[in-house]
Amino acid sequence: MSTTGINKDCLVKKKYKKYPNRRIYDTEASSYVTLTEIAESIKEGHEVQIMDVKRNEDVTAVTLTQIIMELAKNNQHLIPIRLLHLFIRSGETVMHDFFENYFEKSLENFLAYRNQMEEQFKLCMDLGMDFTEKTKKVMDKINPFNVHQPPSKKI
Repeated sequence: MSTTGINKDCLVKKKYKKYPNRRIYDTEASSYVTLTEIAESIKEGHEVQIMDVKRNEDVTAVTLTQIIMELAKNNQHLIPIRLLHLFIRSGETVMHDFFENYFEKSLENFLAYRNQMEEQFKLCMDLGMDFTEKTKKVMDKINPFNVHQPPSKKI
């Protein structure tokens, strides 16, 4: 079981082909897909690989970055502006090292910690303790990104 709660052993890597007309084809389902559908597949736990048919080149990273940019259009504060400035100033090597070595490990640790906290709260609930309000407050604090949770409705 991974830190996200998804068993990666059960899921197959999905392969897609990207054509010159910018359409993406799901080779398993034999149909064209949207970036949103690829994002949903990733949220379900699938790994993906996207190959450019014309150049026979792996364009997975570029396509996933495009998905993140589409998310940013809907959420203006996805990545703080100051951080974006720092990325641009620091150059490609520093950004690559940051994302590959630091950010990935930090996010994995964050998700593992959050999952452990959820399990502990579930154990308390199973013991008959009512921490409903306290649990919500704590989870809101340790889950600032609302990863794997529907957005909370604020009145």
